[in-house]
Amino acid sequence: MQRRNRSRVRATLAALGVTAVLGAGVVTPASATPSPAAAVGERYVALGDSFTSGPLVPRQVHLRCARSDADYPSLTRTALGITDFTDVSCSGAKTDDMWEPQQGMGNPAQLDALSPDTTLVTVGIGGNDIVFGEIILLCTTPLGTPVPRDNPCERRYAQGGTDELQQRIDSTASKVADVLTAIHQRAPHARVALVGYPEVIGGDTEGCRQSLRVADGDQPYLRGVLHSLNAMLLSEADTHDALYVDTTAVTTGHDACRPFDDRYVEGLFTRPTRPAVAVHPNANGERAMAEAVLGALQDGSRSRR
Repeated sequence: MQRRNRSRVRATLAALGVTAVLGAGVVTPASATPSPAAAVGERYVALGDSFTSGPLVPRQVHLRCARSDADYPSLTRTALGITDFTDVSCSGAKTDDMWEPQQGMGNPAQLDALSPDTTLVTVGIGGNDIVFGEIILLCTTPLGTPVPRDNPCERRYAQGGTDELQQRIDSTASKVADVLTAIHQRAPHARVALVGYPEVIGGDTEGCRQSLRVADGDQPYLRGVLHSLNAMLLSEADTHDALYVDTTAVTTGHDACRPFDDRYVEGLFTRPTRPAVAVHPNANGERAMAEAVLGALQDGSRSRR
């Protein structure tokens, strides 16, 4: 039983780039409401990791990177009516992979997709720099083992007054800053939006025990880690002339601990009727994230008037 649960978690790690993710079946992708006319002269480039690429969300169009044509960049592109669009997001991407080809994924450095005529860039990055996959692996309880009521994961990462995960977030800040600086250098006329991570762990303790198998006392700790990651991204966006896209608000109440039909983020146990990788946005989650991107872009346009 323990092996079965670990195999599910390792499938999640595959989406984070530890191994290649297998493609899902081909279905008609979900789409945002299209713009009545194409945005003439717009050139949109999407960068990011698996929360951007939509692993296993139908239809997968780049199997090694586990990229969907119904990920939030594709839905944003459709809604804005942009025809010149390049999506190079890739599961497992770290900030380093903005400059270098991602090993084993068959994709070039993501920043290479940018050019001086790029007009819009979205980027979702940072989760793999804090080793999100390891956190999932170490903070979930194997099947056949009772889910603890205390906080073993927090005790593992926060000892002697030092929180290792907060240190990882702090050290990632300068890396995100470098990515934003490089984007501005390569695409000096582009609007740049840094996209935060959705709500994964909600406040339903029992739901999180069942769906994520996370100990009761660890749930608020891990929720705080994700909020701290987003706070860092917000700070870096503000400092480096980028819009910050808050995806927490649009996914609150639809986290992985909610009843299955309400989820925008999947738990450890997914259903074949709604393909998605565990602990990642499903098609509804990607759609909600696209709505958040569109809202941030609209608000940003108003603020410049």
